[in-house]
Amino acid sequence: MRILGIDPGLRTTGFGVVEKHGNQLLYVASGTIKTNKEAQGNLAERLKILFDGIHEVVARYQPEASAVEIVFVNVNPQATLLLGQARGACITALATCNLSVAEYTALQMKQAVAGHGLAKKEQVQEMVKRLLNLPGLPGPDAADALGIAITHAHAGHSMAKLAAATELQRSTNGMYKAGRSR
Repeated sequence: MRILGIDPGLRTTGFGVVEKHGNQLLYVASGTIKTNKEAQGNLAERLKILFDGIHEVVARYQPEASAVEIVFVNVNPQATLLLGQARGACITALATCNLSVAEYTALQMKQAVAGHGLAKKEQVQEMVKRLLNLPGLPGPDAADALGIAITHAHAGHSMAKLAAATELQRSTNGMYKAGRSR
C-alpha cells in the first residue's frame, strides 16, 4: 500500500510518500509545497497553490491512502485560522482525488515515530531517517509528513477495524437546523 502523508502549513506544506509491504516500510518521495512567493495578503492564491500542489503529488506518486496532521490550537487565533484553512485546502485536494483521509495529531505521530509524544523536530527527523533507511535527514516539514505516513502505515489498519467495530453516529448538534419563518 502506498501512503501519502501531509504536514499542512500556509507557508510550507510537507509531503511524504511511503510504501508498506507487510511490516516493511519503503521510502518513495518527500518534499514541500511552498507558497511564500505569493503576497502575504493573497490567501486565496496561496490556498490554490496548496490545492494544486497536492493534486500534482497525487498524480505523480499515485498513493492509495492519505493521512493529514491535525492542527493544534495556537496562542494566536488568527494563525490557527490560517493554518486551518491551509489544512482544509489539503484535505479537499485529497478528497477530490478520491483518497481516503486519515487524521493524526502531532502527539500521535511523535509517539509512533520517536516513541514519545514530546519528541523534538530533530528527533523526529532522525527517527524517520532510521525507519526509512534514508542517506540523510529529511527537512523538518517533509520529516513530519513522512512521520504522518509512517503513523498511518502502523495504525491505519487498527483504526479502520476499530471504526468498523464501533457504531459511529453523526451528531446533530452542529448541523444546520431550520430557522423560524414569520
